[in-house]
Amino acid sequence: MTDTAYDFDLFVIGAGSGGVRAARVAAARGARVAVAESGRLGGTCVNVGCVPKKLMVYASHFGDAFADAAGFGWKTGDPVFSWPDLIAAKNTEIKRLNGVYRRLLDGSGVEIIEGRATLADRHTIDVGGRSITSDTILIATGGRPFVPDISGAGLGVVSDAIFALPELPKRIAIIGGGYIAVEFAGIMNGLGADVSLIYRGPLFLRGFDQDLRATLAGEMVKGGVDLCFNTEVDRLEEIEGGGIRVCGPTGEEFEVDLVLWATGRVPNTEGLGLGMAGVTLGNGGEVAVDEYSRTSVENIYAVGDCTDRVALTPVAIAEAMALVETLNGNPTAMDYGAIPSAVFSQPPIGTVGLTESEARNQRREVLTYRSVFRPMQHTLAGRDEHTMMKLVVDGATDEVLGVHMVGPDAGEIIQGFAVAMKCGATKAQFDATVGIHPTAAEEFVTMREPVED
Repeated sequence: MTDTAYDFDLFVIGAGSGGVRAARVAAARGARVAVAESGRLGGTCVNVGCVPKKLMVYASHFGDAFADAAGFGWKTGDPVFSWPDLIAAKNTEIKRLNGVYRRLLDGSGVEIIEGRATLADRHTIDVGGRSITSDTILIATGGRPFVPDISGAGLGVVSDAIFALPELPKRIAIIGGGYIAVEFAGIMNGLGADVSLIYRGPLFLRGFDQDLRATLAGEMVKGGVDLCFNTEVDRLEEIEGGGIRVCGPTGEEFEVDLVLWATGRVPNTEGLGLGMAGVTLGNGGEVAVDEYSRTSVENIYAVGDCTDRVALTPVAIAEAMALVETLNGNPTAMDYGAIPSAVFSQPPIGTVGLTESEARNQRREVLTYRSVFRPMQHTLAGRDEHTMMKLVVDGATDEVLGVHMVGPDAGEIIQGFAVAMKCGATKAQFDATVGIHPTAAEEFVTMREPVED
């Protein structure tokens, strides 16, 4: 991999999860590696994504926990929440993680170059006026929030800004129907804000199993979130004296203190000089790559959210690992089958494999198994929240095609079943597995009768 005609063997643009993993592993295998980053180390996930969001999810659960405690014999006073204290604690943890990433890169022998990198040609990178050459270049610049071009759009904020708000808004409108919208609706509602989630479609989380979507919608309404489906937004207006008015084309209006745009993300590929190097982009600005993450230019690769594949942190890391194998003479393609994922909504979603609709669209003989129940932890508290679990099975082969859940610890539970899916587990093997009692997870191995088609 080493070519002394260049300053480096591998130059990585972007120090997010995928870029850092590729840099570290390549350096550990003897390559001369540099990584350029204009922001904080760790990328979106560490700084304005997965990590701070999950910390806020934890914070938002305590209100219900305090309320439920009395059902288990605890006597508590009136709890008081401090948004500034949460943000300060979150900032301390993110700063610690930034330091961890720096130590990992330094310890691997990777040179960290602070500044915005652009391509001058297929082997040359410019960082703040410094010209650097590299045999291989990796684009790992991630994505950024998308804001629709409507009147007053600038009055709203994107998810990045939520993590630095000086105070918790009393009323918030969240516009969008993806996982970011759903997660922040739960967070803000749990922390005490009045939340309206506004989505132009009939039901949020398009692409997830229909039963998951419908179950979660019902549980969120019971939890106090105002779900406004089939609702368009065509402008935002500033209210004299404070606040924002969210307006729809048919007269709908919402008066709130904060508007969060959660209308998707786009690849971070503008202004990188990719055209100068001959790198082909897709219609959405994504870097076009082949199965080995190679771009249209032989020595330039891309991983993570700047490509149009699966926008999940663990996927970017896996793509980076596969790339390093490829660069070391062992061509390795990422396996995108049965990738588990979670939505940290309230209650959370965990899912792996095919949805029921996807399985039926493949013209399979589909059997579905479904169970809805109130988790044990809610019985003494009297909380009216239900868990839904679902299996999608190929009736001809008995193979389990999909495992889906809405309920406490869904992400933790589905992770284990994702291993079973990778191993090609059958429904008979699920049935033969002894459950752990009493747990919610045991329900996945005790569902015996399929539901009516």
